Amino acid sequence: MSTPDGFRPARLAVGIISAGRVGTALGVALERVEHVVVACSATSHASRERARRRLPDTAVLTPAQVAERAELLLLAVPDAVLAQVVVELAAAQAVRPGTIVAHTSGANGIGVLAPLTQQGCIPLAIHPAMTFTGSDQDIERLPDTCFGITAADEVGYAIAQSLVLEIGGEPFRVREDARTLYHAALAHAGNHVITVVLDAVEALRAALWGQELLGQEIVSDNPGGLAERVIGPLARASLENALQRGQAALTGPVARGDAAAVADHLRAMAEADPDLAEAYRTNSRRTAQRARAPEEVLAVLAEAGPR
Repeated sequence: MSTPDGFRPARLAVGIISAGRVGTALGVALERVEHVVVACSATSHASRERARRRLPDTAVLTPAQVAERAELLLLAVPDAVLAQVVVELAAAQAVRPGTIVAHTSGANGIGVLAPLTQQGCIPLAIHPAMTFTGSDQDIERLPDTCFGITAADEVGYAIAQSLVLEIGGEPFRVREDARTLYHAALAHAGNHVITVVLDAVEALRAALWGQELLGQEIVSDNPGGLAERVIGPLARASLENALQRGQAALTGPVARGDAAAVADHLRAMAEADPDLAEAYRTNSRRTAQRARAPEEVLAVLAEAGPR
């Protein structure tokens, strides 16, 4: 597969530091398009097992040894240790000049790779805008995933774009100075949606607890129960509506300006869980701002919650 400007990297010897959820998923995706993962690092038992299962023909070596073998070096380490790993590789002079060094951190651009850039490496930030759970679905989702890329020049962007297109992803550019805001936006969508949905599931479980159908309890604390089946279609429809219709997707008592219903919701949730009520209040305030809700709603949301 070629990029729009015709650039396509040769088949590359790929090294991965480390064999976590993201690194091994990308490794499998790259091997499917004929790159070869020649080595990876894996320190924990879980990462060694993951490497064995996903990349069975790949040597498990130290980070320095991985770097020495790689033409494309993927740094798929947690954000908190990325800078340290880069410094250690640079101190060991383990990365050959001309090596493409790409990290998968969302919050960082190419600045964090400066010690290796100074040694003649090609720095790239290639971040998959996707959540990774460690299941095989991670790999299958990559072809439909967008990747935020940052590079030092047009050659770097061409390389990053080509690598993403090859595995079926969609590349888009993120400015170096916008990486933190970019990452915050993704965390807000990917993490807080989960929190809101799980809070809603817990509230619905409490509302339905003890009900029976054909002699069987229909509510349980196990995922996949009635509460999830009720919330699932609603939440999926709301997400699709938001992405397709924008502001017009807002519905419910806050958007309608029904202050009495909002007050009733807050009281019911406070009885079930005061923390949940405060989360509902916070999200409702933001919804009220978006919907330009009337003053009556804003007044209800401004009232102090129970202590």
